[in-house]
Amino acid sequence: MSTGDRRAIIDRALADGNGILRCEPAWVARDFLPTMFRLGLTEEEADVGERGFICERWLASTTKADNRIGPPDEGLSYLKLDHGERMTLREAVELAGPEILGTEYAASHGNTLGRLAKIYDYKYRLPYHIHQMKADAAKVGRNPKDEAYYFPRGVDVGPHPETFFGVHPSIVMEGKQEILLPYLVNWDSDLILRHSTAQLLVPGEGFHLPSGALHAPGTAVTIELQEDSDVFAMLQALNGGQIISKELLFKDVHPDDRRTKGERAVLEQIDWETSGDPYFYENHHLSPQVIEESKQAGAEEAWIYYNTHKFSGKRLLIEPGRSFESVDNGVYSVLVWSGKGTFDGHPIEGKKFGWDELVVTHEKATQPIVIENTGSEELEIIKFFGPDVNKDLPMIPKYPPD
Repeated sequence: MSTGDRRAIIDRALADGNGILRCEPAWVARDFLPTMFRLGLTEEEADVGERGFICERWLASTTKADNRIGPPDEGLSYLKLDHGERMTLREAVELAGPEILGTEYAASHGNTLGRLAKIYDYKYRLPYHIHQMKADAAKVGRNPKDEAYYFPRGVDVGPHPETFFGVHPSIVMEGKQEILLPYLVNWDSDLILRHSTAQLLVPGEGFHLPSGALHAPGTAVTIELQEDSDVFAMLQALNGGQIISKELLFKDVHPDDRRTKGERAVLEQIDWETSGDPYFYENHHLSPQVIEESKQAGAEEAWIYYNTHKFSGKRLLIEPGRSFESVDNGVYSVLVWSGKGTFDGHPIEGKKFGWDELVVTHEKATQPIVIENTGSEELEIIKFFGPDVNKDLPMIPKYPPD
């Protein structure tokens, strides 16, 4: 099919949706941990053999999953189109960037949404790991991965609803970072976690985590918003009762650094200042920040992803029988977490695949959109924005103050 024919498909979809696109779920498998089957798939659907289990759903994704094995389009969202047509959101944005992102945004940020949103569901705590910072990620041709979490309400938090963050502050204060090295060399236990501290995961709250910071996420279902990347280095060998492949330690380490420095190369990629912050909770915990100026009868928005301009996000709550007039600064995607209603006339429903995920183009987003709750329960919608769409964001004040 020619480029012109492909462009005609996206133009038709934009016209039919009046500036709003629907997305199908993008399922991602991981082979180092099983799932708890909380994403709406059956056990048979989630078990994908050698690829492991489908543990993640990527949302309005233009990012390909970086797995050892898997389909070539794993992680990429497909538009929900008529007439049997197939097109990824990434291709749509590449073909019609100005129409989807806005002319100025496409020119300044390239034809990309510039962020990745996902839901993940793991049976055990994820292994202790980092996401490489900008300079280290660039060595292997990838982006860094700052990220933020929101723990949705109304779902089982699993057996380990706590996340280990960083290391005991004394390790950094006393220059003892190499205390972690034997765990990486021996690669036979989970005892590296003895050097970290866990924080309880509270539904309705979250955390902001810069790249390079050590963490081992707990089993609460997590809606994550992050930079456009899938880089990591796992530092914990034993997890979920099994030894994971040591190749995951070196997955995004440049071969020259692996050859000359071995396991120390990963220690050099850690953001020790953040990981050793004695006030990590005070400086990185996210609670919903209600947006007073957009409050309406029976409906309110709150910032749930903030403290950075690399991405941002809101939670919109609408009571049964109420509506909300939405106006935003630019392109965003939507996850309908619970409830049912209409979004600019488009039927929406939480946990109904094909009906719970939208992309709202720049022009549409900046004009009034009416969102109605037509169901009998609260309608909860998450909005995900890319870099620099929202300038006036809450920032966590540094603690303790200088």
